[in-house]
Amino acid sequence: MNTKPFTSGLGENAVMITRVADRQWHALDDDLVVGRGHAVHRPDGRLFVSIDAWHDAAFDRLAEAMLTQLPAPLHTVVDEADVDLMAGWRRAGFTIRRREWEYAVPTDPRATGLDAVLPPQGVTIVPAGQADEDLLRAVDRAIRDEVEATVGWQSMPAEVIPRPEGDTIVDPSKYAVAAAPGRYLGLIRVVTVIRPRIGLIAVRAGEQRRGIGRALLAHALGTLHGSGFTEAWTEVQETNHAASTLFEGIGARPMSSNLELVR
Repeated sequence: MNTKPFTSGLGENAVMITRVADRQWHALDDDLVVGRGHAVHRPDGRLFVSIDAWHDAAFDRLAEAMLTQLPAPLHTVVDEADVDLMAGWRRAGFTIRRREWEYAVPTDPRATGLDAVLPPQGVTIVPAGQADEDLLRAVDRAIRDEVEATVGWQSMPAEVIPRPEGDTIVDPSKYAVAAAPGRYLGLIRVVTVIRPRIGLIAVRAGEQRRGIGRALLAHALGTLHGSGFTEAWTEVQETNHAASTLFEGIGARPMSSNLELVR
């Protein structure tokens, strides 16, 4: 393994930075690991970095080494409430690119007001696990192309699940869809690990403002409620006013915020 020591500000509390693997660094203080740095390419091609350090000196020297050895631009995500971590990235020259709110979403139809919501005429909701995979991939690609042609897919919440090159549907069983004869008009993805998370809800541009998004949300939340979940979670970019209005209109509560930083 090729390791390359990087020292900065040697003195009484000298910290040595060593690259221990591809895009992985350790901060050593008298042979004790006092910090770790890591870089990873997200599926959209952006390079994200993270640092976990015991003290500011280790953080700053890890950041210095990583910035020297990695190509720009670099991105990171920080809980806005983590003041110390935010200060560390600011010292390294990172600035805020966007803010993403995390919402707690009730699932009870009586609380959301979605109990009477039905899809528009000619549209049916196909439950998760029952969608035609070819049609699902077709609507996903069409929506992504529409987004990329307007605000750009990088304005959407960061996708963190590894996937084969070009494959944006990781697990078709996680998607419910809004269907018309011969094609799909919209989709919603819900993943449950510890808690249910609505990772994506989207409708084709020409089919928006017909109530399809609300119908997909009503179906997904109703299914979760029937499975015993009282809340789901989702993230919404601060500038996505339509999504914020949709979720807040059904009683979703903003709980925390994450900042995406860039250098």
